[in-house]
Amino acid sequence: MFQCRTPKNQQEFDQYYFLRWKILREPLNKDLGSEQDELESQAIHRATFDEQGNVIAVARLHYTELLGAQIRYMAVAENYQGKGLGQQIISALERHAISLGIKNITLKSREVAVSFYENIGYQNLGFSHLLHNQIKHFSMEKKLSRSDFHLKKLSTELVDMWHKTIPLSKAMNIAIGYYDRERLVVSCDVAFNKNLHNTMFAGSVYTLATLTGWGWVYLLLQQEKIAGDIVLADANIRYHAPIEGVAFAETDCSLNTDDFDRLRLNQKAKFTIEVNIKNGDKVAATFKGLYFVLPK
Repeated sequence: MFQCRTPKNQQEFDQYYFLRWKILREPLNKDLGSEQDELESQAIHRATFDEQGNVIAVARLHYTELLGAQIRYMAVAENYQGKGLGQQIISALERHAISLGIKNITLKSREVAVSFYENIGYQNLGFSHLLHNQIKHFSMEKKLSRSDFHLKKLSTELVDMWHKTIPLSKAMNIAIGYYDRERLVVSCDVAFNKNLHNTMFAGSVYTLATLTGWGWVYLLLQQEKIAGDIVLADANIRYHAPIEGVAFAETDCSLNTDDFDRLRLNQKAKFTIEVNIKNGDKVAATFKGLYFVLPK
């Protein structure tokens, strides 16, 4: 059975990039290495593996703006073409885009693939460019319906409250991309939060993580219909790598502990929240916060 996922190690990434080159660049007489660009470290990579662990299809998603992304480098091994792997890997990237709150996906399609993309919902916007003065490409776009984002009314209210009461959150353009009671994803504008190295300012990373943890507790209280004041009692953050593109903060049920029993007894309760700040597929920072809820 075929498996579509992120490559896990260097060996798998070597296969991933080699297939890209083999299908997309070798026919153009381009050197190995020409299949990569400066956005690899901040992109979301997917590969399809056969039963022996060989990479047989690849594609990449990267942010173009806060709620917009582009798919590039889609390729399927020659002996596996026509078996639905292209549609499978594009669908996997679209599902992941939806889970980040991305509203719009664009791509540049070779002329021979235009009908393939049209059949899976992409609109042909017209001629884009000639690749290496040889191959016609066309701009294509797919809008992801808001109904696919699982945004709850209460998460929209949370963002409004942040922006009204915490001016920095509005300046950072902090927004909830995804929330479904099991998982929360929060992102912010890349341009405002850059430092002199053209990467994300550490203070912005910390603010994004802190508000994500606070927001998770807030959403839990709203779901349980319990009133309380949320305060951050202690926190630490570890920075693992610089963030060069759009970052998003992610937390879910498996990363957190709560104490609703004490709250139901009208007592102060402790919530321990872990948040991963990600840049593409990679965790760039890890935040752990201790929040207290004071019953009203």
